Amino acid sequence: MSQGTRCRQLAEYVIFESPLNMLCDNPSNYLAEPECTKFIAEIPTVWDETVSLNGEIAKYITMARRKGDVWYFGSMTNWDTRKLDLDLSFLGEGKYKAEIFRDGKNANRSASDYAKVVAEIPADRKMSITMASGGGLVMKITKE
Repeated sequence: MSQGTRCRQLAEYVIFESPLNMLCDNPSNYLAEPECTKFIAEIPTVWDETVSLNGEIAKYITMARRKGDVWYFGSMTNWDTRKLDLDLSFLGEGKYKAEIFRDGKNANRSASDYAKVVAEIPADRKMSITMASGGGLVMKITKE
């Protein structure tokens, strides 16, 4: 048993400063979700740049980390459902796409419920995200 949603577990790989993270769940459960396992395997263990976007102690945190030309973004909340408005202007000029793992509609009842989408980052670099209780969101952002 692990605490928090699947997306919170994924976001921990970006948020926590550790090169030796491990799954907080039974690793065999991730065999059933190869897209999550693939995403985890791609996350670097050292970073070129870190940007803290927002946070409040014991409530929530949002960070972005860059390795080379790829940004990884993670956000986690406490046990309150939370909606955050984000400013991604640190990305700079150009077109960006994001592979996004977000809490699913039923994540408050079933922590393993998540949705994976690929979307363009808006030109104004403004996004809103919603996280379930104990939830999170993680993105891999690449320039097109």
